[in-house]
Amino acid sequence: MKKLKEKIEAKKAKVAVIGMGYVGLPLAIEFAKAGFITYGLDIDQKKITALAGGRSYIKHINSAEIKKVVKKTFLPSTEFKNLQSCDCAIICVPTPLTELKEPDMSYVFKTTETIAKYLHRGQLVVLESTTYPGTTDDVVKPILEKTGLKAGKDFFLAFSPEREDPGNKQFTTRTIPKVVGGINKQSTDVAALLYSRIIEKIVPVSSTKVAESTKM
Repeated sequence: MKKLKEKIEAKKAKVAVIGMGYVGLPLAIEFAKAGFITYGLDIDQKKITALAGGRSYIKHINSAEIKKVVKKTFLPSTEFKNLQSCDCAIICVPTPLTELKEPDMSYVFKTTETIAKYLHRGQLVVLESTTYPGTTDDVVKPILEKTGLKAGKDFFLAFSPEREDPGNKQFTTRTIPKVVGGINKQSTDVAALLYSRIIEKIVPVSSTKVAESTKM
């Protein structure tokens, strides 16, 4: 944990934000603006092409903000093998409701399985997607631990609910308080430290389930 903390404090940690939608894109831009090498990963080539050209496809995100950081600290890509070199991976994929009004977890499943292919010791994985309490422990953790690495020991795992208010100039990604809960204290501490580099107020909580419940 000490090594990752030192890299985060020095802004030497590489960050991957997975899902370049209205949650992931502004988050990635904030990390890039702060000086972190930030990969914006998405399977949609059209989004990546637009971002690489400094163009926004989301109404409340200004293209000028993207142009400031793209090809410098912000690296949009469809190549998930970039996760190999990243110290932190943040999942911001959608969880749309099914016809039964239950969250469609397929994007979270697939993304976690992809991260597992490149998971390495000392890495931090954070789930931000809106979901039900217990997802991080019961869904994400078992998939990642199939690698033989243990959460909380070999890698860090946390949940931090996305809280965006699109178009509200008073509350931005930087100014909305960020709730963070890890599967153990070490995971909470590392995730809270990472977010504290780009967000004004961090609210650590006792567990992933508590963090997940705050969104409900």
